[in-house]
Amino acid sequence: MCEGLVGKLLPPCLCNAKDGGGVGDDGHRLRAVVVSPDVAVVVVLNESTTTLTTTCKDPPPPVLDDRPSLTRGAASEAASILSLSLPMIMTGLILYVRPMISMLFLGRLGELALAGGSLAIGFGNITGYSVLSGLAMGMEPVCGQAVGAKNLPLVGATMQRMVLLLLALSVPVAFLWAHMEPLLLLCGQDAAISAAAQRYILLCLPDLLFQSFLHPLRIYLRTQSINFPLTACAVLAVAMHLPINYLLVSVLGLGVEGVALASALANLNLVLLLLAYIYFSGVHRATGGFTLSEKLFKDVTGWMRLARLAVASCASVCLEWWWYEIMILLCGLLADPKATVASMGVLIQTTSLLYIFPSSLSFGVSTRVSNELGANRPGAARAAARAGLALSALQGLASFLFAVSVRDVWARMFTSDTSILALTASVLPILGLCELGNCPQTTGCGVLRGSARPKDGAHINLGAFYGVGTPVAVALAFWAGQGFRGLWLGLLAAQAACVAVMLVVITRTDWAKQAELAQVLAGVAAPGGDAVVNGDDDDGGKEKDTGPHAKVAASHGDEDSSLLITVQG
Repeated sequence: MCEGLVGKLLPPCLCNAKDGGGVGDDGHRLRAVVVSPDVAVVVVLNESTTTLTTTCKDPPPPVLDDRPSLTRGAASEAASILSLSLPMIMTGLILYVRPMISMLFLGRLGELALAGGSLAIGFGNITGYSVLSGLAMGMEPVCGQAVGAKNLPLVGATMQRMVLLLLALSVPVAFLWAHMEPLLLLCGQDAAISAAAQRYILLCLPDLLFQSFLHPLRIYLRTQSINFPLTACAVLAVAMHLPINYLLVSVLGLGVEGVALASALANLNLVLLLLAYIYFSGVHRATGGFTLSEKLFKDVTGWMRLARLAVASCASVCLEWWWYEIMILLCGLLADPKATVASMGVLIQTTSLLYIFPSSLSFGVSTRVSNELGANRPGAARAAARAGLALSALQGLASFLFAVSVRDVWARMFTSDTSILALTASVLPILGLCELGNCPQTTGCGVLRGSARPKDGAHINLGAFYGVGTPVAVALAFWAGQGFRGLWLGLLAAQAACVAVMLVVITRTDWAKQAELAQVLAGVAAPGGDAVVNGDDDDGGKEKDTGPHAKVAASHGDEDSSLLITVQG
């Protein structure tokens, strides 16, 4: 029986090969099959096991795919990244309009509504939105590498797991939001502003539900390089946002609550549009559909892997996001706090606009790196990382030139206060220098996410922003007398440290090792290197097959020159 099974395992070309047999020193029967002058096959037969080994004098490299990813030039790789990033830039710019519309309607309601809404938005960003967004990014390496490995059912399962994780986390966040006013009063905030903020955020509670679906859906499509539908859906959602605001605020007179409800409805509309596209385009069929399977909940290993990546991604995102909020608080301790806080608001709006470009580039790089690692092409993943970093350097230079060129006119779009204009003009060149580091640093985070190393990104952000940036900012602003400029010089120090360490980590990456690890994360290989059938090594509680089977062990490197097959019978 074993000999017959071995015959089936050998390539068809063996039918014309020369063969011979004999008995080894240990008494086992040997069978040698010469496929070609350069290839020989030795079969060892005994009562229970048949071992087949092929050796090659000068083996060709393994053909993993017919796409010429390993030979593509830097320009071609850059074009691939840009083809992914440009639609995301368009999507980011479109979605950037939505909060501006909300702030416009809040401003029309008066100073109290604007202050209360702004306070609620800031509180929501720190305690909820940043956390949900960061956790969802843990999907990127799993989905991206699964796409590269052509294990699409894992993409759908990962999206479902992430939705459930975010929904579970939304419960304590909702409880915190519901009790925000006492916390604000405890922190010394104005009672009237705190009351307005509480009314605003209560109407944002449904948005936690919508965001729990929105972030995973966007990553689900993005890691499959489906980007233009995202842009189209964003256009439609934002187009509806203005009339919905007008209806709720100006016609129905719902005030602050109307602005909050309109913001939540904008995300609901985007979720519904994305779900409609996924359903009617049939994208969901290849990834397992919408049904929650029993295996989804039984796969503890899959849950744990995703949770670890999600927590690390969340830490990386939130550590940087929260740092800017800390800088706003420190502005209130400077001389002329009204002017410094207002100028900080203008500058953060500017950085938010500029951030759309490197963040979109990082998403494109993350997709390329994860896809190539999942396809077991470490050389192509390395090329994608290098091309992305080169593009980010050009992007940083463009942002620097923009900030310097508009330093005397930019703030006039927001205010006519001379003190705010002077502060903003003096800091915009520093902001531009920060972008020289921020663009490569953001793209580097995309490389780390694509290679399932968000934990490294979290460590880098922690050390750079809190170990370097915060002490420098505090020392320069309060002890060296630099004031507002000192805070931004602290950010410059943080960005410089961050990009330096990030480049060292990426340069020292063992891409072959990362490709090997990607096979495990993508569900096509077990941790020991064994193949996994259908992306899952769980037997689901059923009795395992004890009949004859082939166990294939092969290295994932670029220099594999042998194949060992053990047939158990």
